[in-house]
Amino acid sequence: MKSKFSGFGRCLVLLAMMAGAIISARLPAADTPAEKTVQQWDIFEAQISGPADGNPFTEVQVSCNFSDGSRIFTVNGFYDGGGIYRIRFMPDHPGGWSYTTASNIPALAGKTGSFQATPATGKNHGPVHVSNTYHFAYGDGTAYNQIGTTSYIWVHAPDDWEDQTLKTLAESPFNKIRMLVFPHNDNFRKTIAPTLFPFEGTPPRNWDLTRPNPAFFQHLEKRIGQLRDLNIEADLILFHPYGNNYGFNNMGAAADDLYLRYITARLGAYRNVWWSLANEWDFIRAKTEADFVHYGEVVSSNDPYGHMLSIHNGALIFNNTLPWITHSSIQNGDAVVESSRAELYRDVFRKPVVYDEVKYEGTGAARWAQLTPEEMVHRFWEGTIGGTYVGHSEYIVKDGDYWLAYGGKMYGQSAPRLAFLKKVLDDGPVRGTDQIDKWQDSPISGVPGQYYLVYFGLNKPTSWAFQLYKNGLRDGLHFKVEILDTWNMTITPVDGDFVTAKKDNYYFVAEQGRAITLPGKPYIALRIRRVDDAPAVPLTAPNGE
Repeated sequence: MKSKFSGFGRCLVLLAMMAGAIISARLPAADTPAEKTVQQWDIFEAQISGPADGNPFTEVQVSCNFSDGSRIFTVNGFYDGGGIYRIRFMPDHPGGWSYTTASNIPALAGKTGSFQATPATGKNHGPVHVSNTYHFAYGDGTAYNQIGTTSYIWVHAPDDWEDQTLKTLAESPFNKIRMLVFPHNDNFRKTIAPTLFPFEGTPPRNWDLTRPNPAFFQHLEKRIGQLRDLNIEADLILFHPYGNNYGFNNMGAAADDLYLRYITARLGAYRNVWWSLANEWDFIRAKTEADFVHYGEVVSSNDPYGHMLSIHNGALIFNNTLPWITHSSIQNGDAVVESSRAELYRDVFRKPVVYDEVKYEGTGAARWAQLTPEEMVHRFWEGTIGGTYVGHSEYIVKDGDYWLAYGGKMYGQSAPRLAFLKKVLDDGPVRGTDQIDKWQDSPISGVPGQYYLVYFGLNKPTSWAFQLYKNGLRDGLHFKVEILDTWNMTITPVDGDFVTAKKDNYYFVAEQGRAITLPGKPYIALRIRRVDDAPAVPLTAPNGE
């Protein structure tokens, strides 16, 4: 199978114009002169010395075909400054791989080499992909339960502050962070401007938009690699409307395409990269919907690995049915107030839904920065019950800045409770959970006949009569029940088994009408798990009629 990769940016890579060009690999494992080794889903890198004169970013066109003997992946390279070109490749399975270069310069074509991919180990589970229509999994099949956060410009802060951001993330439950590539208008602590920019030139607007700045991207990829080592996905926002001071949201079509081809060639081999075409795409006045359709096609055609790819909305939701969009990235502060609302987007797009912005825990003046920690956690649970995923951030100003902008430290109370939710999800079904009967009992999610989460939210029941929708059930099945206090992070087992008995055409209850005593306070959930080994029950129609 030949992967999709366009010709022009086949790119920017290079082989030296000298007959004795040297190809070397920066690898995590020791290698030998005869053969290189790299883990599956890690990065094989070919480094080549080549011409530095002219404009290597636009004048050199080189690609590599990587083959395992049955498939070919065409991968673009990039110019890294100082006469150095790099080609990066992420092997998707163990075994032997060979490669051959192609170029618009005959002397650079036909260079060959090989390396060995070894099995993935440790935290290396591979890139995230869509699983079971509405959910996610890593390359090795491990479930990926997204608990995301946002820190827009953390890679534009001073180095020590960026290090603090990574330390905070290492101690948090978050396994994805949304982040801007281009700088924001706001300086760190309102006074310290960025020192690195994505194009060569002088701030604020004197840029050579034909020359990406290697130093900027070296810094960015260093931080992405550190996120990878923490097992955190880097959701890179490629365009945004908040940088008018620098002009990167109105560079022109040629510069936009050059930037997109360069960043996909440079970062595509990182397994933890996600692409987000824009934050609040419809607020970028210099670009049209057709422009973003084009950008999506450029990114997807220049990414041979099929990384996650989305676009985030302001007031107008993008057409998420387009084939290159892998999942829906939604801003909606109201959709997760009740689980049945969150689920509706799934029916429209038939893709995973991530509510990347549902307002933020904080004390800001803007209404989007005023969620209490209880409400932040509540929205995560409502989204979860709806079969969707939710994103966090925090607007609490301390030390002169706040997490949503430049990262640093978190001061809110929601993160530990989201760690509790993540533990519940990671202990749940690998395939993810969906609403059991979305037309009637929306507060119940799970896998029919096997696993259920019941979330009472703001309600304060003192008891719950065990009752589950019929799909996957029959008389005599045994279940265990636990009471989850989602705020106080406690799990209380309920004594004994609950044994199912048919009630009517729609529901099963527990034998003898058994009910569960509840504490009469908000944010309580139930976890119900089947404990017998009887064969699975065939499912009926999902609407239950």
